[in-house]
Amino acid sequence: MRIAIVDDDPVNLQLLAGLVRRTGEHEPLPFQNPLAGLLWCAENDLDLLVVDYLMPELDGIAFIRSFRELPGKSDIPVLMITGDQERQTRYDALQEGANDFLTKPIDSLEFGARLRNMLALRHGQRLLADRAALLADEVATATAEIARREDEMITRLSRAAEYRDPETGTHIMRMSRYSHLIAVQMGLRPGHCDLILKAAPMHDIGKVAIPDHILLKPGRLDPDEMEIMKTHAEAGYRILRGSASQMLRIAAGIARSHHEKYDGTGYPLGLSGGMIPLPARIVAVADVFDALTSVRPYKPAWSVDDALAFLTTGSGSQFDPVCVSAFMARLDSVLQVQAEYAGDEATLVAT
Repeated sequence: MRIAIVDDDPVNLQLLAGLVRRTGEHEPLPFQNPLAGLLWCAENDLDLLVVDYLMPELDGIAFIRSFRELPGKSDIPVLMITGDQERQTRYDALQEGANDFLTKPIDSLEFGARLRNMLALRHGQRLLADRAALLADEVATATAEIARREDEMITRLSRAAEYRDPETGTHIMRMSRYSHLIAVQMGLRPGHCDLILKAAPMHDIGKVAIPDHILLKPGRLDPDEMEIMKTHAEAGYRILRGSASQMLRIAAGIARSHHEKYDGTGYPLGLSGGMIPLPARIVAVADVFDALTSVRPYKPAWSVDDALAFLTTGSGSQFDPVCVSAFMARLDSVLQVQAEYAGDEATLVAT
């Protein structure tokens, strides 16, 4: 272990360093100048500080005070050597962070005993720190594994809808990334933006409850069929609700509310404005833009300009105007995502 010794008396300094060397196990680092010793302590690791009380420029109490203020030095054991018998001196030293005292003249046996005790304290601190670091690593590993499994679950749940509805495919890849861009532009916390990115692909999970003759109909739905199709929002909510996972709770709200409209004319609950969960308002913009610019059995793909015009016209009525503005502000990134995830099932039309 490394032991810094600070004493302006060269005789005492040599004596203390010699006593440390006699242990044959530890490295003494002597400093006659207290300022030089403090600078070394600031830039290096040590296991014990031995400091004299009476020194020029910086006495022992002031040295300890400055030492304790250094980063990472709050727990290093400190042994103060003093010839002062005043109790107040010791009280002041304890107040500043001294752990033990040694009175001059120095007794070699007493010094050796105190040295062993304080280094044993330091050894225990190191063991606890190592154990804490190990536990932190284990927790981080376990947390990462949970996140990985959760991501896998999201992917598999989203694929369940994809197998039922051939239109989804890369649609869920694009719209989830559009949603993330909107959330980032709106200034949401990075962690919340990531949750929206992960939750958005499950917006249509409720389509697993829609009969094939409606879900796979190669044309527009009649009014009765449309009413049945609308039930996918509530079905998706029922599938995802009640989870302990924050991400799945967000996904449940998105699944239920991404067809709500800002003016209250949407479904299934007719919510309006801020009553609609913000992640659902974000996904509504991303979902509609991608649906418009993609081929569907009942329509060709719209141009990007036409889709943007639709969003602008619907801002404040169908869509949250803040979400639309955020989408427009990130249009360059939107077009990059569109090009990167251009799937076979959705022919995208450039501007």
